[in-house]
Amino acid sequence: MESWVRTNTPVLHYSNTPFRMATEESNTKFLQELKLIAGLTVKAAERLARYTSMKIGGPADYFVQVETEAALARLLPVLNQHAITFCLLGNGSNVLVSDLGIRGAVIHLVGEFKRVEWQDAGDAVAVQVGAAAAVTQLVREAARKGCAGLEFAEGIPGTMGGALIMNAGAYGSEFERVVEQVEAVNQTGQAQRFSRGELKFTYRDSHLPHGIVVTRVRLRLRKAAAEEVAARLRELVSKRKSSQPSGHPNSGSMFRNPPGDFAGRLIEAAGLKGKRIGQAQISERHANFIVNLGGAKAQDVRDLMELARSEVKRQFGIELVAEVRLLGDWTTA
Repeated sequence: MESWVRTNTPVLHYSNTPFRMATEESNTKFLQELKLIAGLTVKAAERLARYTSMKIGGPADYFVQVETEAALARLLPVLNQHAITFCLLGNGSNVLVSDLGIRGAVIHLVGEFKRVEWQDAGDAVAVQVGAAAAVTQLVREAARKGCAGLEFAEGIPGTMGGALIMNAGAYGSEFERVVEQVEAVNQTGQAQRFSRGELKFTYRDSHLPHGIVVTRVRLRLRKAAAEEVAARLRELVSKRKSSQPSGHPNSGSMFRNPPGDFAGRLIEAAGLKGKRIGQAQISERHANFIVNLGGAKAQDVRDLMELARSEVKRQFGIELVAEVRLLGDWTTA
């Protein structure tokens, strides 16, 4: 996870190689190669605002929807061969996409990557979850089946792949507690598998190798009474609704909580709750959220992040670290 700093280089998550401007000839060849891969849908200059929870974001050079693991295994070597940078975009939460968009390719997993399979494992349940499966739907299905351990993830708006990468968590728990195995595809198109013992989780990071794409995650959940799990879920839903903003697009928590404190408390104590720049606003309900009041620019959000970071640093001597990921070209935005 990057700390929030101004930079003259694009911030791209899971880039494979440095981006180079394609010539018309190489661009044509690249697109022709993609057309030969079954299971891909490619859109040029696709605006990303519709794919992000903040409803902000400029165009991607190439927006590539991938339906199968076989298609993904063919796509990644082609991107690598043409030195085209890529990043992953799931449900678009926990990211801020530049107004200038993203150079290179944005990979969006669909199709078979949304599958979820439940398997009895004695006193536990093993769940094979595709990287594009929605976390909220998974949590609710687990509750209906009487599977405990995922309640903390209620309200996390992202996909399984994104939740794994950032080791998402809430209410005192994180995904590392339930992850048993991770499957992925690397830049050469080869499948990789990581056992629980090979994974190293820390606060909001899974430390997976750069350049891989997570395809599937195996979770291990406890068997429990469905009524018990549902009651815990209702409790957390009520808690979330009472404390987090609703009604305006947002990307979730903007900053990590510093050790022994809370980012929202610090931003509020700095006098910034409700502060606006353009149509972006530090939420009046929870100061670690920035909301889009309608038509906000990515730069407005970034400027609010910088204001919060600098004021908390000035007033309390604490350096806030971004939880939201900055994606795209920020060179002149």
